[in-house]
Amino acid sequence: MAPVPSLPKKSLGKVLVIGGCGFLGHHIVSLLVTSSSTTSSQISVLDLHTTRNRRPESDNVAYFDGDITTLSSILPIFEKVKPDVVIHTASPTLAGGSKAMYQKVNVEGTKCVIEACQKTGVTALVYTSSASVISDNSSDLINADERWPVIPPKAQTEYYSQTKAEAEALVLAANRAPASPKLLTVSIRPATIFGPSDVQLIPAMINVYRNGQTGFQLGDNQNLFDFTYVENVAHGHLLAARALSATSQLNIKPLDHERVDGEAFFITNDSPVYFWDFARMVWKACGSTLGTEHVWVIGKDAGLALGGLLEWGFWLVGRTPKLTRRQVRYSSMTRYYDISKAKKLLGYAPIVGLQEGIERAVGWFMEEAKKEEEKKGQ
Repeated sequence: MAPVPSLPKKSLGKVLVIGGCGFLGHHIVSLLVTSSSTTSSQISVLDLHTTRNRRPESDNVAYFDGDITTLSSILPIFEKVKPDVVIHTASPTLAGGSKAMYQKVNVEGTKCVIEACQKTGVTALVYTSSASVISDNSSDLINADERWPVIPPKAQTEYYSQTKAEAEALVLAANRAPASPKLLTVSIRPATIFGPSDVQLIPAMINVYRNGQTGFQLGDNQNLFDFTYVENVAHGHLLAARALSATSQLNIKPLDHERVDGEAFFITNDSPVYFWDFARMVWKACGSTLGTEHVWVIGKDAGLALGGLLEWGFWLVGRTPKLTRRQVRYSSMTRYYDISKAKKLLGYAPIVGLQEGIERAVGWFMEEAKKEEEKKGQ
């Protein structure tokens, strides 16, 4: 585990975490509460529903229910909290929303958040984008950095990524904008987040293990991939918030090669791993003792052909198959990033290593499953 950068402890003032009861959001809130390097005079959470992932009352975190897609819903909360820093993480998941929902929340909701920031004197806005904004979901990304272009809408095959890119553009355009010259903004692009309370990656891999399906592999497993532990992503957000807060106190605009405001940053574990090796690390943490002798490798081309047939056949009966062309492409592509910019300008380094992150995540899900079994037995 890498040490946390030895920066002096500083206060961010009043911090409002939007989506603070979600997967990433509540980890950001927890790190704000427990961090030894960052403090806040007041921590508030704005979410559509604030009933889950709440901190203990002793932590004095204020919770507000609000809909970011309606300015009239969130503006009174901003006026009451008067945040100095806003961290905006709210979004449907990659596999959990419709096109209409992605557009409404990611784009229209972000417009409302920006306007609320401008109307209430917020000085720092940190937005959670996605590393997928530069991926067309077919071409390999090898050590890609922030100089790589965002995929234009006509070439983007994932509408989630398209709306994330649109929202990011809105946020970065709001940096030092005439409507509120003191508002500084930054975009964080995490790559494939996992961890405790993950709703997509780790639960799916655990289910594969429990169903005895670890003997299948799509592709030749020569594709390096970035997976990022959630606490590292939270850490990156807080470093960005600190950098914006420090910049806002300067009387001069930083030089282009030094500036954080108006910029985007990739955040990863800085440990790319072969895709199926990561899966097997998860299965080993679950208790698997199997190697690769039992594995049946389905080549990428064969997998795409099979996925296409299954999609067509299941479409006829109004269902979705367990194997799709999207899954084949995702598990066969190379996709890892160069985070030198975040290291240099944010002082970022992962604080939880990949192996430790996997063990923490699997351990959390195992404990939750144990609790559920105990409830059933009562």
